[in-house]
Amino acid sequence: MKKLFILSVIVLSSAAAMAQSKVWKNDPAHSRLGFVVKHLTISEISGRFADFSVDVTTTKADYSDAQISVTAKVASIDTDIEARDNHLRSADFFDAEKYPVLTFKSIYLKKTGQNEGKLYGNLSFHGITKAVTLDVTYFGTVVNPMSKAETAGFKIKGTIKRSDFNLGANFPEAVISDNIQIIADVEFSPAK
Repeated sequence: MKKLFILSVIVLSSAAAMAQSKVWKNDPAHSRLGFVVKHLTISEISGRFADFSVDVTTTKADYSDAQISVTAKVASIDTDIEARDNHLRSADFFDAEKYPVLTFKSIYLKKTGQNEGKLYGNLSFHGITKAVTLDVTYFGTVVNPMSKAETAGFKIKGTIKRSDFNLGANFPEAVISDNIQIIADVEFSPAK
């Protein structure tokens, strides 16, 4: 009888926790998953993945237990120059035909300030998965006057090495920097 009672408490506690979790999705019209890379050591070229989605599941208002999942279609890479975008999609770089999806899965989020934190997770693309750490800034939550939905805003920044992902291995750092800055600005609302 005691085992049945304990099992019932565990099941009910799990059900209550699941009922309190909230899933947030990014608003594509007000979100950008971008990157910046140095060219010839003298200029910066920026781009983005136009087709991406982010799901955040959390039970806490401060997002400290957030589980974050990002998926981007590699073929949606956009640097405003079609020839360059086609080259980036090719086997010289992302090989979008062979590796069509880029993903990020969070491990945990550590609060470092009132509205700042470190996001730890695994980034996967070009057939390689690496642990990454990203800086997160929370801008706040408001009710969007157009959609009437609760909306939260974040900026996520970090730096990865393209050599870690065997990206553009035939292009030396004097042509394309090894460091790639990730810059994402994202608005989220609860999923319907």
